[in-house]
Amino acid sequence: MVLVVGWTTTCGVIGLGNASAQTSSGTCWAGWLGPERNGWVEDFQPPARWPDELKKGWKVEVGTGYSSPLVANGLVYHHARQGDNEVVYCFELRTGKLKWRQNYAVPFKASPGGERHGAGPKSSPALADGRLFTMSITGDLTAWDAESGKRLWRTDYGSRFQPNRPNWGVATSPIVDGERVIAHFGNDDNGALVALDIESGAEVWSQGSDGPSYSSPLVVEIHGVRQVVEWNHRALVGVDRESGRFLWEFPFPHIGSDQNMPTPVFHRGCVLLGGENRGIHCLEPQAGDGTWSVKERWHQEEVALNMSTAVVNGELLFGFSHYNKGQFFCLDIESGKVLWQGPGRTGDNVMFLSVPGYIVALINDGRLQIIAARSDRFEQVASYHVAENDTYAPPVLLPNGFLVKDLTTLTFWSLPRPATSSR
Repeated sequence: MVLVVGWTTTCGVIGLGNASAQTSSGTCWAGWLGPERNGWVEDFQPPARWPDELKKGWKVEVGTGYSSPLVANGLVYHHARQGDNEVVYCFELRTGKLKWRQNYAVPFKASPGGERHGAGPKSSPALADGRLFTMSITGDLTAWDAESGKRLWRTDYGSRFQPNRPNWGVATSPIVDGERVIAHFGNDDNGALVALDIESGAEVWSQGSDGPSYSSPLVVEIHGVRQVVEWNHRALVGVDRESGRFLWEFPFPHIGSDQNMPTPVFHRGCVLLGGENRGIHCLEPQAGDGTWSVKERWHQEEVALNMSTAVVNGELLFGFSHYNKGQFFCLDIESGKVLWQGPGRTGDNVMFLSVPGYIVALINDGRLQIIAARSDRFEQVASYHVAENDTYAPPVLLPNGFLVKDLTTLTFWSLPRPATSSR
């Protein structure tokens, strides 16, 4: 199981489906892909019948960028860009009313080939212990007081790694584990995976010299060892969470335009790793006699991941292959067999969530699709138009609605009250 420590206080979320506030105990969306960094929405009960359309609630202007909204304790946090500034927001979840706003100068010009994806931020923040951690497009990690918006500390690795970012800007998202926030700093040629104390920002350990990729780290337990699993610019690696000691690796470098971007998936002791034009690997880290090795259980080349991170539902992997100009797929995790593929020419990118019986897929053109999590065929259950322009930012699914970030705005779309049956 992937474990991510959230707030030490109760993370109650206020619902938005009707005029009176509702509390969903334990609901907390604390970072990229949720509390366990796997896209699984633990407390969502699908409706007996998905509605024909969603109802638009509040809508706020926030700016550009691909950052995921976060939700905790009745508040929504978002990290965006306006002009040459990056902006951090805190809104009331029930109304969309602004609680606080902070901005700071982060000039950035995208390198050739990345202009259409803008100047970020592309990293998603992390929430833990009353603090919000944001990673700028230029590689600075900042801690904010989640209640007041006061800046607590900011890293500066620019003197160690110049520039302190990959070619197209930072897209890796920090992760919090216990009293540490973990992130990768550096450029395409040099860098380090670093653990920082969440209270002070002081460095606890630094590991390796590889540059960062556009992928994000996980914190998991394998063979009784709690470790950071990360796909950097050169390889998939496992690093001891406590000491920063290197454990194992699987070389899988970023070469040319075949970039290292999707976040790896951890399932039952194995890491599912997919890259542009390189298919998907199922890798099993193994420990014995004090040494680690990696066994490749299977590798298939029928589908491949570009920007989209896949999600698990049951024993199935659901993802979006960039082949055939973009198409959904379902893969059997045990064998690696591709069970079905959806229509081609679907889009450029999809952000996924996984719920009981369904896959939620936000396509970059503003379509939000509900797909049955079945192995025998592609079945679209519902489709909603939730934006007029780019939707590259991950959505958030609450017990009775969605938060969707398009090119410049953040909108709440409500669902009907959940029923007792999910199908």
